[in-house]
Amino acid sequence: MSAKPELDIQQVSKLSGVPSSTIRYYEEKGLIKPIGRKGLTRIFKANVVEKLSVISLAQFGGFSLDEIRLLLESGFNTEIDRSQLLEKAGEIEKSIALLSVIVDTLRHVAHCPNNNQFDCPKFQNLLKKAIRLQHQGVKKMKFK
Repeated sequence: MSAKPELDIQQVSKLSGVPSSTIRYYEEKGLIKPIGRKGLTRIFKANVVEKLSVISLAQFGGFSLDEIRLLLESGFNTEIDRSQLLEKAGEIEKSIALLSVIVDTLRHVAHCPNNNQFDCPKFQNLLKKAIRLQHQGVKKMKFK
């Protein structure tokens, strides 16, 4: 069974799981482009499904739509500053660390023997750790 070289927006939506309204929005933002129309229906190259997967993964990874657009425009060539990708990975690691502290704090508060958690030294330490993690500077990524 060979893949169709062209797909209409409904087929793209069905294959990718991305709603048609989101596909139109991504087109408006310059992330994807149709190759034409049949009547009022947008027609895309079949590889748009892969692009939508990349967009979803990048969004899940914390990239903005503008950052994703620049990434897609670059064609994933060597012009991408790999140090910026590593920086984004570092930002995600910081988020994970902060979320981990939040989980620990919630669990501690749920089981804390003190009536007032603010009197609890462990709770105070968790709050300080959360504040430190939250206020560490995070730089925005830019692509060349």
